[in-house]
Amino acid sequence: MVLGHYGVAFGAKRLTPPTSLGTLVLAAQWLDELWPILVTLGIERVSISKSPVGMSTLDFDYYPFSHSLAATLLWSVLFGVVYYALRRDRRGASVIGLLVASHWFLDLPMHMPDLPLWPGSSTRLGLGAWKSIPLAIFLELLVFIPGLFIYLRSTRARDRVGTWALWSMVVVLAVIYFSSFVSPPPPSGRAVGMSALGLWLFVPWSYWIDRHRVSVTATA
Repeated sequence: MVLGHYGVAFGAKRLTPPTSLGTLVLAAQWLDELWPILVTLGIERVSISKSPVGMSTLDFDYYPFSHSLAATLLWSVLFGVVYYALRRDRRGASVIGLLVASHWFLDLPMHMPDLPLWPGSSTRLGLGAWKSIPLAIFLELLVFIPGLFIYLRSTRARDRVGTWALWSMVVVLAVIYFSSFVSPPPPSGRAVGMSALGLWLFVPWSYWIDRHRVSVTATA
């Protein structure tokens, strides 16, 4: 899943208004933000599929530290503990931890059977919705659009930046996602990892957006 992770981050703002959207995006996308770093360093591996089906154009050969269930749960607890230590906000810490965990469970219906249960596990899970492009798009939008709607209902723009910064991010995310259907395959797995590092740009972008928006409950 791609857009759906951002949808969950948007929607989570309603549950913890004091928490910045940037922190929510960081948590919801942490597995995919960690993954390209590990691929670039050669710790995890991805390759171009020799028999692509639908949206499944990559073979995730080895990514137990970013995308195994056990690692995900450990990252979830770590994020929650660190956030609580910094903010002393139990509600926010709980939401942050759940967002990290949500990534694996949202990936589960989309991925081919390549999600390991723990490092070294031979059992790999995935329901393969990526085999059908229409189904994959439907599932992405099913999570993304409601999450964005909740964020829009839960916050309001302080100024024009709060409006156009948000919508420009939505447009860029949509362009990246839908252009992937017509883009040529990347030359190598390492190139995939390098290009995926661009996901980090959406973290400061989300902090910027949130600085120019205010919680509706805070102004009620």
